[in-house]
Amino acid sequence: MRLSTVLIILGAVVFVLPIPGTFVLGALIAFAGLAARLFGL
Repeated sequence: MRLSTVLIILGAVVFVLPIPGTFVLGALIAFAGLAARLFGL
């Protein structure tokens, strides 16, 4: 799997965790995965 795909999946998993603060962290990780895909990683 590509690094960007792993980051998007990890971001989605962290995003749905019922722990305070993971909502924003998951969104940031998923955004990093999308940016990595945009730049070809």
